[in-house]
Amino acid sequence: MYMGEEHLFSVEQITAMLLTKLKETAENSLKKPVTDCVISVLGTAFDPFLGGKNFDEKLVEHFCAEFKTKYKLDAKSKIRALLRLYQECEKLKKLMSSNSTDLPLNIECFMNDKDVSGKMNRSQFEELCAELLQKIEVPLYSLLEQTHLKVEDVSAVEIVGGATRIPAVKERIAKFFGKDISTTLNADEAVARGCALQCAILSPAFKVREFSVTDAVPFPISLIWNHDSEDTEGVHEVFSRNHAAPFSKVLTFLRRGPFELEAFYSDPQGVPYPEAKIGRFVVQNVSAQKDGEKSRVKVKVRVNTHGIFTISTASMVEKVPTEENEMSSEADMECLNQRPPENPDTDKNVQQDNSEAGTQPQVQTDAQQTSQSPPSPELTSEENKIPDADKANEKKVDQPPEAKKPKIKVVNVELPIEANLVWQLGKDLLNMYIETEGKMIMQDKLEKERNDAKNAVEEYVYEFRDKLCGPYEKFICEQDHQNFLRLLTETEDWLYEEGEDQAKQAYVDKLEELMKIGTPVKVRFQEAEERPKMFEELGQRLQHYAKIAADFRNKDEKYNHIDESEMKKVEKSVNEVMEWMNNVMNAQAKKSLDQDPVVRAQEIKTKIKELNNTCEPVVTQPKPKIESPKLERTPNGPNIDKKEEDLEDKNNFGAEPPHQNGECYPNEKNSVNMDLD
Repeated sequence: MYMGEEHLFSVEQITAMLLTKLKETAENSLKKPVTDCVISVLGTAFDPFLGGKNFDEKLVEHFCAEFKTKYKLDAKSKIRALLRLYQECEKLKKLMSSNSTDLPLNIECFMNDKDVSGKMNRSQFEELCAELLQKIEVPLYSLLEQTHLKVEDVSAVEIVGGATRIPAVKERIAKFFGKDISTTLNADEAVARGCALQCAILSPAFKVREFSVTDAVPFPISLIWNHDSEDTEGVHEVFSRNHAAPFSKVLTFLRRGPFELEAFYSDPQGVPYPEAKIGRFVVQNVSAQKDGEKSRVKVKVRVNTHGIFTISTASMVEKVPTEENEMSSEADMECLNQRPPENPDTDKNVQQDNSEAGTQPQVQTDAQQTSQSPPSPELTSEENKIPDADKANEKKVDQPPEAKKPKIKVVNVELPIEANLVWQLGKDLLNMYIETEGKMIMQDKLEKERNDAKNAVEEYVYEFRDKLCGPYEKFICEQDHQNFLRLLTETEDWLYEEGEDQAKQAYVDKLEELMKIGTPVKVRFQEAEERPKMFEELGQRLQHYAKIAADFRNKDEKYNHIDESEMKKVEKSVNEVMEWMNNVMNAQAKKSLDQDPVVRAQEIKTKIKELNNTCEPVVTQPKPKIESPKLERTPNGPNIDKKEEDLEDKNNFGAEPPHQNGECYPNEKNSVNMDLD
């Protein structure tokens, strides 16, 4: 109801109303206009070992123990029986969500051809799952702790997921927040729809409305390393909990040689993995500067779109002295190399990484805090170069020349990184797995071809057995009929006995043996169906061309333009084809249905084509066009017909010529008689 009237709103309208209301609320709180409406996630908490499957397992354990006592059956000893029990327990769990009475569980032929049955009600189910229900409040407390909110600050609670249909789960959540919970979203499809939307956003094949989705790092990640001269270890948390992802950071270390970084999850207790370590990364080819000082090594760490942590690149800042002429030439080369890349996306990523690196906290190494990157030495040398040249011009001739200072160039040297990830397979093992998988794929392909060949034999047996007693019965003699039926029965018995597990070629040979007898029968049936249709079509074409030839002999105006020699070719072709058709029809009439036909439908079709190719170009010749007399243009007027001009001259012979400009002709003998009233 809206404004006292009933209205029907679409999903899009309801969503727009919600976002508009959120915008108004934000504007009232911020005291400023809001252009974009963003729904932010303040925190996340979960229990990876608590879900709908855990409730199913409680039911499965209960009925496994009951069936073992009641029927002496161990359901866990057979995978098939256990899977059936899981399916039935899931159905029973859903039924108990809407019914509090005793509900039966019945499975036919469960094990050893025995039927089993049991029953369960909601109260018994809640007693079995009391331990699981107690775990529901743990992530809720964790969520409030992360967001620094109180229960009173939460205005509404929406739950999704199949397990939220369990009444006891709803009661626990509602009791925790002290308010009724909402279930307006589809419990099963809410997450799937979100995943589908995210896939559409990432895929280049779909165009969807732009949404700004920023993922988060669920578990904090830290790095640990050893100092050069001390046994102490340095630790730094590079990505905190709920840090934005994907994201990159650049860390600077002062080192004289190769060093090792170890990545691990900062909170091992909160990680749902048996191992908190991520991997070890060895930065190689690190050396001290020529003056013996430590080198600056920049290490780039990143969490990508998939939430995977890695150390992507490492580079060493090296100072190299150069001569002035070498400096100028190398500076030109660097200018060429520093041209913006053609791909705008790549340039954008580099700028993003640099901006991210500049905002990160500094890392302490060797009891020293790394400072921000100094200005580029190349720029410093270029700036000092021009004033030096100006001063040189101002020098007096009598002053002695000063010694040139060596130029220093800073070069970033890329360093190799050896990654040893905890969960990563070795190259040899990975290649072995790939090879094994390829063999399995090939074996599956061969097995499919073998099964297809076996199924083809079985299908052929069943098809011909039915048709030999039906439409094919008239097209095979009695003796062959009995022999073929016996062969089909023997083949069927062979399939289920010796031929149960034969090679592909064995089934191919069996099928060829059956087709040697069955194919002629099938061809006779098909020819008997198609041959009369082809004969009828050929007869119609012969009648058509014969009628045209008769009309030509009767001087019909439609065909009097055709040459007589051409029409004789038509008559000759019609007579030859008609004679051929009569001969083969008479010969076919003497054959029985169980004999091979004298003529096939394809031969008749070829004759029709030959007849059309011979006769059709002749009988469809167009009549020659009669050209109309050409019109001539007079010098001072439009075109007129000569005949009309002669006729007009003839009619005007002896007539009085017209008077021009009032002239009279006194010498004219003839006078004009005029009657005056």
